[in-house]
Amino acid sequence: MRQFAVVLLVTATLGSSAVAARTPESDPMTAAPPIGYYTFQKVVYQNDGGYPDDRAYFERLLRNINAHLSATNSNVEIRVVSFGAGIKLFQMARSEPQLASEIDGLKAKHVTFLVCRNTLRAMNLKPEDLFGVEAADIVPSGVAELARLQGQGFVYLHP
Repeated sequence: MRQFAVVLLVTATLGSSAVAARTPESDPMTAAPPIGYYTFQKVVYQNDGGYPDDRAYFERLLRNINAHLSATNSNVEIRVVSFGAGIKLFQMARSEPQLASEIDGLKAKHVTFLVCRNTLRAMNLKPEDLFGVEAADIVPSGVAELARLQGQGFVYLHP
């Protein structure tokens, strides 16, 4: 029993000294990734809304994209393909300055937002009905665009 107590005491002492010796550079919760850890990435995010709370989904989507840019030190090409209920992001941004600002901020970081023409037709919308969407941002089909980009080496993400 005494031997067990000594082993336990030594283990606890070594464990606590290892924690105490951590520096911000070695702490996995605060340390930056090693240089070169994230190589250049090509990523396509699917945005098809997030029923029942589209707003919460859009905030999470935009936050994830910002985190992706931050983690990779912007060593990434990101395209966001929006279709179906995902179009609501751009409708909401017309009247919600915070969403509009987040979209503009991501565009300033070279994130490309693409919008499905099929969805626009089905919803009887035009690019000018949506915040920040121009004719060049329209793709014939959102789902086909996802497949096309994957064929070009983009990694598919659907948060």
